[in-house]
Order: sequence, then C-alpha cells, then structure tokens
Amino acid sequence: MDAAALDFFRKALQTPSPSGYESPVQDVVREYVRGFADEVTTDVNGNVIAVKNPGAPVRVMLAGHCDQIGLIVQYIDENGFLYVQPIGGWDPVVLVGQRMTVWTESGPVFGVIARKPIHLMTDEERGKAPKIKELWLDIGAATKEEARKLVRVGDAVTVELEYREMPNQRVVSPAMDDKCGMWVVIEALRRANKAKLNCSLYAVSTVQEELGLRGAQTSCFGIDPHVGVAVDVTFATDCPTIEKKEEGDIALGKGPVVFRGPNFNAKVVEQLIATAESAGIPCQLGAAGKPPGTDARAIQVTRAGVATGLVSIPNRYMHSPVELISLEDIDHAADLLARFAESVSADANYIP
Repeated sequence: MDAAALDFFRKALQTPSPSGYESPVQDVVREYVRGFADEVTTDVNGNVIAVKNPGAPVRVMLAGHCDQIGLIVQYIDENGFLYVQPIGGWDPVVLVGQRMTVWTESGPVFGVIARKPIHLMTDEERGKAPKIKELWLDIGAATKEEARKLVRVGDAVTVELEYREMPNQRVVSPAMDDKCGMWVVIEALRRANKAKLNCSLYAVSTVQEELGLRGAQTSCFGIDPHVGVAVDVTFATDCPTIEKKEEGDIALGKGPVVFRGPNFNAKVVEQLIATAESAGIPCQLGAAGKPPGTDARAIQVTRAGVATGLVSIPNRYMHSPVELISLEDIDHAADLLARFAESVSADANYIP
C-alpha cells in the first residue's frame, strides 16, 4: 500500500459520515478519485460514482458504503442536555462514557455520553443494559438557550473519530464499517490497468447502507451493471466468545473473505476465487445461507437482476468505537478486485 492510498484511508476515517450526512467524506472521495478516474459523478442521493473505460458494453460495478452508524439530536432539555435517536444499529452499552462530536453548521461541538453513576444505581438498574433513551449527551451547556446556540435538533452525532495503528499491520478506528470497503473499491479502480480492461469499471462510494441499502439500490439502477461486487466488513471470529461453528473461521491478516451462498452468482464467486489463486492473493471463504445485510442484497435484485458477489474484510468489534481490521486484508482485497475486473471478458456470460 503506497503512502497516498494510506493517507486517503486515514483521512476518510477521520471525516464524519453518519448515514444521511455523508457529504464530508464524499468530498474526500471525489478529491482522490479525480486523479485516476475517467469520469466522476455524484447522483441526487449523494453516491459518488467513478468509472474507468466508460462505454465498454460490459459494465462491472464495485460498491462500498461510506456511511457509518451515528446518532441524531432529538431533544434539548431545560438544563442543556441533549437526547438522541440512533442512526443505524447501536449496542447502547458501548456508548456510555464515550467522547462524542456533534456536527453542526458552525463546526464540531464536543460532548460526552453519560448516565447515572454506578454508586447511585439500584440493584435493578445495575443488572440491566441501558437504553439509548436513558442516556444523555452533555456538551457543557448550562441552559437550554445556551445549548440551542450551539446545536440544533437534527444535527448528526458520532463518536470521536480517531485512527490508531497497532502491531501486526492492524489499525483501529470508528467507521471501519464500511470505510475500509469504500477504500477497497476506490483503490481497486486505481489499481486496475485500463489497458487490460474489457469492461466499463465503476467504483461507487454508496450512501445510506446502514439505513436499508438505499445508495446501492439507486446507483445500481443508474449504472445498470452486468456484474456487481459489494465490499463490506464481516465478523472476525479470531477473538474470545465468538462461536466459529456458527459464524465461520475468519481471521485478521489471512486475506479478504469471498462469500458463497444464494445471494451470490456462482460464476462470479468462482471467478473471484480463481483470480485470487492465479494472482497468489490470500483469501478466505465465508458462507451466507440467506442474503446478508450488505449492498450485495440490493444489487442482486436491481432491475432484471445482476450477477453479484460479496468480498468482505474481517473486522473485530463491529458497530463499536474500536473496530479493528488488518491493513494487509484491505490491500489484498483491492488487488483481488482489480485483477478480477481485468479478467472480465467482453463476451462474459454469468447466466447460471
């Protein structure tokens, strides 16, 4: 992974993009892809669509969602405390005590998520998990009027964005789900050799995946691809308490995961696996007995149907402020998709 690609990854992770509020990170994406894409467009929903070799009759779409889970300001009480709704799926336990940022029109506002101290809790309160409605966001305001000068109802909130490097090429940050997938599809577009492409290769930074795969659905309809590959994260099972018999044997640092199952076109899957083998790219296999909650689910059933695949990045501690992935895995995933795109022939037929 070269320095420019790593810098793009860091910058994307440190830029807010809660579902429905993705514009800041999409500015980062547009700035990066203009250096190598033949065309870059943004649709009405905010999907950024970059393409190499436009006009080729076979269209291949790579999709990675840029949105992250977050919160939205719902209510400001008389003492200036904020109450929030979730944007996407949160475990409220991980929010307690977190440093937060409210993204306002006039700039970021710092705050903390709080609850009653354990010393003051009843036995019943100590024995149950908190609900989001029982937590509040303290921005230091003394009154409702003071708080309203800083924030408005409807402002988005995220945990404090921080990127930290760890041993063994591992990194931790909020929003690995799915900025690492977004990075992979954009980087695959950069790495694909235009001289070897027999297809139009689209890389899409999709929006609102966490709210129902909305960006993938609309961007796929517009592109009308013959082949679509979504890149998302999946559960790394190489940590305590996760049952491999139920979730599969997926480890950090052993390569991206190619999924098999009814959501995925068998020919696309086998081509991905064969590409990895021929290029010497490590990969793992995953099984999904039903369509998972990824962009692949929406891509497969768009228009008259799309030959769909899913490549996933092993991720520890998903939907938390400390999502942990391997840089080696995303690097290999970008190479895999670049080589896959180069292997798609002009007369490709993915009918089972």
